[in-house]
Amino acid sequence: MSHSDYDRALYYTHRSEWDNLLILMVRTDDHFLAKRIEHFLHAYNFENDYSIIEKRLYSLLRYIDHANEAADDDFLETAVPGLI
Repeated sequence: MSHSDYDRALYYTHRSEWDNLLILMVRTDDHFLAKRIEHFLHAYNFENDYSIIEKRLYSLLRYIDHANEAADDDFLETAVPGLI
């Protein structure tokens, strides 16, 4: 998985570009990312309790961070075997 989906998700979330985030949710091959985006957007649009929105946002951001680290590790293993 390339970094571009995670970078876009982070950028769209930071800029509050919910339409672009929704398009990314539909187009990404990462089903976990799509599900986290879906949960966040649903909470943002329909939830009255701000703590739930915050929980979904942090869940999305934690997943993006985790996926970026995993992609970095995979890249380093293939680029320079034995480095990690």
